[in-house]
Amino acid sequence: MPEIREIPVPDGAPAPLPEPDVDDLRLETVLGALSDPLRLEIVQRLLLEREDFDHTCGWFGFDRPKSSLTHHFRALREAGVIRQRQYGLERRSHVRTGDLDARFPGLVALVAAWTPPTD
Repeated sequence: MPEIREIPVPDGAPAPLPEPDVDDLRLETVLGALSDPLRLEIVQRLLLEREDFDHTCGWFGFDRPKSSLTHHFRALREAGVIRQRQYGLERRSHVRTGDLDARFPGLVALVAAWTPPTD
């Protein structure tokens, strides 16, 4: 099983942007957000490859328009999969592993173990 990288919240981190409470997370909403392969890849990379507590959209190196990436990150945040914080003009994201594990045990491990299809 892949090792999920946990990094503590740094001192002075901004408050999170609005997101659903853990008790309001709905499996069908979370799975809907994860049904898009790009969003699934975003979450998996945040789980396994992160270098800092949270990362900007640019860290991923996707060749996509910023508006498209903003849409995908917002869908993940509104579903409760990721938490975003505003640092000046940029938003940084990380996976809500504790909340997801509490609500849907095993889901985070499944995402971490996912193998993307090869084209």
